[in-house]
Amino acid sequence: MTDIDTLFQNARLPDGRTVDIAVKNGQISAIAAGLRVAARESTDLKRRLVLPGLVDGHIHLDKGFIGDEWKPHRPCTAGFNVRERVEFEKQALAKAKPIPVRAAGLIELCVSQGTTHMRSHVDIDPQIGLRNLDQVAAVRDAHRGKVSIQIVAFPQSGIVTAPGTRELLDEAVRNGADLVGGLDPADFDGDIAGHLDAIFDVAERHGVGIDIHLHDGDLLGVFEIEEIARRTKVLGLGGRVTISHAYALGQVPRDIALRAANRLAEAGVSILTNAPGAHAFPPVLLLHEAGVNVFAGNDNIRDSWWPYGDGDLLERAMIVGYRSGFNTDAELALAFNMVTSHAARALGIKGYGLVEGGPADFLVIDAQHVQEAVIARPKPRDVYKAGRLVARNGVTVSDVR
Repeated sequence: MTDIDTLFQNARLPDGRTVDIAVKNGQISAIAAGLRVAARESTDLKRRLVLPGLVDGHIHLDKGFIGDEWKPHRPCTAGFNVRERVEFEKQALAKAKPIPVRAAGLIELCVSQGTTHMRSHVDIDPQIGLRNLDQVAAVRDAHRGKVSIQIVAFPQSGIVTAPGTRELLDEAVRNGADLVGGLDPADFDGDIAGHLDAIFDVAERHGVGIDIHLHDGDLLGVFEIEEIARRTKVLGLGGRVTISHAYALGQVPRDIALRAANRLAEAGVSILTNAPGAHAFPPVLLLHEAGVNVFAGNDNIRDSWWPYGDGDLLERAMIVGYRSGFNTDAELALAFNMVTSHAARALGIKGYGLVEGGPADFLVIDAQHVQEAVIARPKPRDVYKAGRLVARNGVTVSDVR
């Protein structure tokens, strides 16, 4: 084997094997026990557990208050209401520090916990224009050496009810957004067909994926879910469409949820959940057993929507598992996969995982196996991106760009 950049010795993999990991040009060039290769550097991992880099399937880098002063949560006046929350958010963000400060702080926090990939939704509307997109993209580029970030052009103020947004979504994708988003076609926009026509049209014309926020509940929400699945299948977009939240699947009888799950699986539509506190959320095990790719993300972190979160995806996996009633090793492994391989599949990350030829993105922790990683969320953690140390003991390494 030709000279390599770094040899990581005595790495314990999730399958229990102790191996050496050779890294060259940011990729894993070999994984085997007792590798004998010339390396510029070597690191003895001392049989600590090595896990693939964590993947945050849903976050909002333009909304958080990390890096800003504490802002008390303002509850909705009569129970959770998306439109009211959006208005409260706009008022709070008008007084917040600039996006580059807050987004950078949130990225650093997530990286320090082991996140190596994320998908961020970024607000697009006639008042904001593409300003948020441009600023988040600049912060993304500045942190490219620490984390890979996809951007979703997110119509937080609606599409049909916010004239000009459809054109802005089109422009956002032309300007570098990786996916087009959507928001509650029925309840927020009041026009299911019009809303879905707009986002599927932009996605089809530009060849990008779709990630739709769907809070609409009960049978109405299921109708929208099945309509999204139908359109995805007709247009051949399987594997490139995600429905985020999909609360309705956790509010309807099992037979209806199973019918929807089968249609989602057939169409190749993924479901994202963060198992939010007071809300119903999708039945993870039912969806998984039906063949649906179910994954997780932190969603909002310390922003106007709720004050919680520290960017730790192992904790998010624990929350999903706890709220889903997961107890067996297989169930805990599923919770772990939701913030690793399942999220990577939804994001279309090529070569993901601890595999030869894949990117050398991983974290090193003190745990026996992935099940303990989920239930104990052990720290400290060493985080590597492309084979380079980017965070240790909860602090990012400043000289990585």
